Amino acid sequence: MDNPKQAFKDEQFLESPEGRSIRILSEYEKVKSLFEMHKIIDTITFFGSARFKSKEYQNNSSEIDSENSEYYEQARTLAFKFTTWAKEYSKDSNRFVVATGGGPGIMEAANRGALEAGGKSIGLGIRLPEEQKNNNYITPGLSMQFYYFFMRKFFLTQPTKATIMFPGGFGTLDELTEILTLKQTGKTQQPLPIVLMGKKFWNTTLNFNYLVEKKVIGKEDLNLFLITDYVDQAFDFVSCILKEKCLDNPQALI
Repeated sequence: MDNPKQAFKDEQFLESPEGRSIRILSEYEKVKSLFEMHKIIDTITFFGSARFKSKEYQNNSSEIDSENSEYYEQARTLAFKFTTWAKEYSKDSNRFVVATGGGPGIMEAANRGALEAGGKSIGLGIRLPEEQKNNNYITPGLSMQFYYFFMRKFFLTQPTKATIMFPGGFGTLDELTEILTLKQTGKTQQPLPIVLMGKKFWNTTLNFNYLVEKKVIGKEDLNLFLITDYVDQAFDFVSCILKEKCLDNPQALI
């Protein structure tokens, strides 16, 4: 008769519905311990489509999409600028660390920009039915994969001091509405600067003025975020708020 497996070594149990609470707790504790090990204090989080490609890729491909590759380059540049700024103003490489969902597209661009600036960056990937690996620009030891979307989203929002939203699909829209809800309902300590990059995209995708007109949000809710086409405007908006309100306040906002 075979000896029974210890519960914490029983993969069949751990992957069963009965093991769900253990899986959730494992994801929480593992990522929390990694953040503590690397002394991550707070982050600037980038969201956006996984489908956008770099200009180098576009130049070597028959599928040309210059607008989407421009978003990639903007995310790369903005992450570079924030990482350079954080190293200069915070005097601590563990403040305002660039964080992404770890995948390709905008996520890759932001991790890449942080690496090119000589800083750390975090990649919190997700396990999907189709294979998706984390990108290669994430700092070793800070590249992680989640099974649960909600646990991943918790760690993308919990330590963040600013959120940069690039155009994206359902996942990006889900992340945007949750961040806006957290800020609107006072679940974050003010301020939490939120930037939406790409005026045409966001004003076409989400008619915020119509939401005000239908009285499902207040006019003051339009002040929860900035919509812009310009990297420098996004950088100045966020960095000014962080310098004024957050340099001496390293506690997580959420």
